Amino acid sequence: MRYQMRQKLVSIGDDFWIETDGGDKAFKVNGKALRVRSTLVFEDPQGNQVAKIQDRPVRVREVMEVEAPDGSTMATIKKAMITPLRERYTISTGDGVELEAQGNLVDHEYEISNGGDKVAEVSKAWFRVRDTYGVEIEPGQDAILILTATVAIDMMSHD
Repeated sequence: MRYQMRQKLVSIGDDFWIETDGGDKAFKVNGKALRVRSTLVFEDPQGNQVAKIQDRPVRVREVMEVEAPDGSTMATIKKAMITPLRERYTISTGDGVELEAQGNLVDHEYEISNGGDKVAEVSKAWFRVRDTYGVEIEPGQDAILILTATVAIDMMSHD
């Protein structure tokens, strides 16, 4: 499944839709502006919360946490300390899986992998619309986990 994202629309206080490549609205991202912590709430098209991204107040922009609607941790996204040639982020899921995002994250050209196996690809090349990029998720993967991690990485790599 491929989703369409708008570059630079990810900011606190802004709302935007993540759409399928067919133009259907898949998830609304609601930026909560009146909070101490940066918060983005992901909702399905019916308005039900499916996930929430918050930065960690101790390490602003270095670590972001994705929470499930029940408050449990879905994932923790961390920027790698040492990045010799390419940017790299680790995505630690609540069930112990370690994913890695690596490539040109600033330009939205990277892969998310699990032990070397690609689980998703992010690219601007699929869309001709300026400031738009796509997230293609391999079958059987958790779309909301991948999409929230992509938004968190976007926020951390574009201060």
